[in-house]
Amino acid sequence: MAIRQLSAFLENKPGSLVKVTEALSRASVDMRALSVADTQDFGILRLIVNDPDAARAALTESGILVAETPVVAVGVPDEPGALRNLVGLLSEKEINIEYLYAFLAPAKGRAFVALRVPDAEKAEAILRDAGFETVSEGAF
Repeated sequence: MAIRQLSAFLENKPGSLVKVTEALSRASVDMRALSVADTQDFGILRLIVNDPDAARAALTESGILVAETPVVAVGVPDEPGALRNLVGLLSEKEINIEYLYAFLAPAKGRAFVALRVPDAEKAEAILRDAGFETVSEGAF
């Protein structure tokens, strides 16, 4: 099952990330993974958190524009070639990866990759059938 990723749209200026982290801290939201993509004037902060509903409410209340997007979280061995196997499989099945970011798990030897794909359910089924571990939102 896809997990909910929050995307916060921020001005690219000092203090923007402070505003986000303060809002999440006040709401007792724990960040599990994040990625920042920027342009000269604006940025997109993508977040996976332990409580997406509380995070969304806290950010919105702080005046931050937030969108929710389903992403596929996949556990992979933390070793050379593991990501190649994952993206290679999706490529063979003609699943386009719009973007991805990786993050390490608390347990050594394992990493996770968050993937934005056009059809999360189809991608998850393909990955599970090939022996990859997909991760549900409750695991975070």
